[in-house]
Amino acid sequence: MTIELNHTIVSAHDKKASAQFLADILGLEVSPEFGPFIPVQIPNGVTLDYADAGTSGPITSQHYAFLVSEEEFDEIFGRIEAAGLTYWADPFHRRAMEINTNDGGRGAYFEDPNGHNLEILTRPYGSGS
Repeated sequence: MTIELNHTIVSAHDKKASAQFLADILGLEVSPEFGPFIPVQIPNGVTLDYADAGTSGPITSQHYAFLVSEEEFDEIFGRIEAAGLTYWADPFHRRAMEINTNDGGRGAYFEDPNGHNLEILTRPYGSGS
């Protein structure tokens, strides 16, 4: 059986700005607009397709985790710090301005402009000994 996640739709107040935020932080490119979506393709082929949800009312926060190499973590984390973003070591945002070392790797959580909870991690959870 071959099942792969191909894409997911990400609600945004401003799809263009939100897609650019993610691309800039992760060091990726924004793809050309496709219908009502602005995609950001992750190197494993999955796209996050940003769609406008309108400017009124809250957007339900979603969680998007990105497994990265140690070198990529350093680069991305440097961009998070350079942007002055608050980051946390935990998904509940209790340990501000800390990174975690779960499973022998490193991880950090931060929010996008819509309140989505983004995560970078260097080891999948449960992979440590």
